[in-house]
Amino acid sequence: MPGFGHIPRDYARAVEAYTPDMPEFFNFGRDVVDAHPPGRIAITAVSEDMETVRDISFGELSSLTNRFAHALAQLGLAPGAHVMVVMERVPGWFTVMLGANKAGVVTVPGTTLLTARDIAWRVQATGAEAVVVTGKHCGKVETIAAECPSLRHLITAGPARDGWRTLDDLLAAAPDTPPAVRTRATDLMMVYFTSGTTSAPKLVPRDHSYALAHAATGLFWMDLREDDLHWTLTDTGWAKAAWGKLYPPLMLGARVLLYDAPERFDAAAHLAVIERFRVTSFCAPPTVYRMLAQHDLGGYDLSSIRRSLGSGEPLNPEAIRVWQRATGHLIADGYGQTEAICLIGNCAGMEIRPGAMGRPLPGFDIDVIGDDGARLPPGEIGHIGVRVTDPWPPGLFDGYITPEGRDRRAFRNGWYYTGDTARRDADGYFWFIGRADDLILSAGYRISPFEVESALLEHPAVAESAVVAAPDPTRGQIVRAFVVLAAGHEPDAALVAELQDFCKRQTAPYKYPREIDFVTELPKTVSGKIRRVALRARG
Repeated sequence: MPGFGHIPRDYARAVEAYTPDMPEFFNFGRDVVDAHPPGRIAITAVSEDMETVRDISFGELSSLTNRFAHALAQLGLAPGAHVMVVMERVPGWFTVMLGANKAGVVTVPGTTLLTARDIAWRVQATGAEAVVVTGKHCGKVETIAAECPSLRHLITAGPARDGWRTLDDLLAAAPDTPPAVRTRATDLMMVYFTSGTTSAPKLVPRDHSYALAHAATGLFWMDLREDDLHWTLTDTGWAKAAWGKLYPPLMLGARVLLYDAPERFDAAAHLAVIERFRVTSFCAPPTVYRMLAQHDLGGYDLSSIRRSLGSGEPLNPEAIRVWQRATGHLIADGYGQTEAICLIGNCAGMEIRPGAMGRPLPGFDIDVIGDDGARLPPGEIGHIGVRVTDPWPPGLFDGYITPEGRDRRAFRNGWYYTGDTARRDADGYFWFIGRADDLILSAGYRISPFEVESALLEHPAVAESAVVAAPDPTRGQIVRAFVVLAAGHEPDAALVAELQDFCKRQTAPYKYPREIDFVTELPKTVSGKIRRVALRARG
C-alpha cells in the first residue's frame, strides 16, 4: 500500500512537494484493501432504524472481495468484461465493486433511480455481460433482459429468485485466496455515465490509476485521518461514491459510515446518526445542508464533526452561513467532475472564503482560460481549464467512450475544458459562474445563473430556484427565474416585486430576474442537477 505520511497537509508546502507517483501496475483491492491491518475497521454499516450496526474489518473485506473476484472468473467473466451494478447503500456494494476491481472486471455503476429503459441503454452501450442488483431492481432487469444480447448473468444481492444467482451463494462457493489477476494502472476499471443536463449521458472511462489519484482528494480537500469516521451522502451510482465511500477513506485508513437511509430524505434521522455514531468528517450537497439547517439543530450534539465538506453542486454562501451559525463549522467547498478527481477545493489549513470554490489541488495546473487557451487575468470570467501535462494529470480521463472511438473535443489548446466557467481572484481562489452554455447575455452583460440563484436563496420565501435565459427583442436575453416557495408563502404579484427588489440589493441590479415563475418543483436529472434545458423550453 502506498504510504502518505511524508506528504505535507499544509497547502503551500503540498503544492511544492506533492508529486503523484503512478506505478505501472496497480489494483486498489490488492494494493490497498489487502495491505491494511486485517483487524482495522473499514466500514460501519447502520440499518435504517439504527438498531442494527455491523462493523466490517479490512480482513473481512479482503476475504469477501477475493471471493467475488473468483466468482466472476467462475462465471466466465474475463478481465475487461463489464458488469453493471445497481445497489443501495449496503455492505455488499463494497464487495461487488472492489471484488470486480480485483478480477480486472469493469464495473458500470448505476443509480438506484434508474428505470428499466435506463438500465437497458447502459447495458447495450457497454456490452455488459452481467448485472448485480439488489432485490427491488430485479423486475426492471427482467423486463429488458431480452433486449440485451450481451447479458449472460443475473446476480441479485437480495433473496433467491427464479432465473437469478444470489450473491451469497456465489461467495460461499468461491475461495478467499487472492486472485492471480494483475492490472496495469492504465487498464480500464470502471465506466460512469455522466448525468447530462442538456443531452444524453456520456460514457466516462476510469482506469485503475483513478483510484490511486484520489489520494489527493483525501489528503488535501477531505483532510482524512486514520481516526476519522467519514460519512458522505450520495447514491452509490454516482462518482461521488468513489470519492466519499471507496477510494480516499479506505486508502487513508478512515472508517466509512454506511447508512441505509430512507428513500425520502429525513433530516432528523441524519442528524441523529451524526450524534449517535460521533461522525467526525461529513460531506453533503448544499441542498442537504439547507434542509438540515431548517431543523432545530440545537437539539442535537454535533460536536464530533471536525471537517464539513460540500460538493455535488455549487455551494451557495447562504448554505455556508446557515451551517456555521448552527454548528460553528465552515463548509469547505470542493469542485470536481466524473471525468476527474477533486480539482479545486478549500483545502486543509486554507482560509475558507464563503462562496469560493477554493484553489487548485496540488498536482494540477488549473486556470481560468479563454476560448483560445490563453490564461485570463484575475476577475475575468472564462473556462475552467486543466492543463494537459506530461505525466498526465492525476485522475483525469482521456476522452468519452463512443462507438467511433474516444471523443476528445474537450481537449484543445493544451487544456481540458471542463465545460464550467469561473473567475479567479488575485489570491488564486476560484469563484464558480456556471456551465459554459448556461451563461446569460443580456444587453452586453454576461450574467451567471448561479449568482442570481444564490441571491434568491437568501430570501426566506425561496426554497429552491433555477435561472435561465429568456429571449427578449431589445436586450437579446433577459433573466427568467423559476422559484419553489418555502412553506407558508403564497405566490402573487407582490411577492414577484419583492423578490426582484431583493435581488437588486443582493447583487448587481442588472442581474435581477425580469420574469419570475412560481413552480411546485424543478425538473432535474436523476443525479439531482437542474435541467435548465427543460426550463428554457417552457413558454
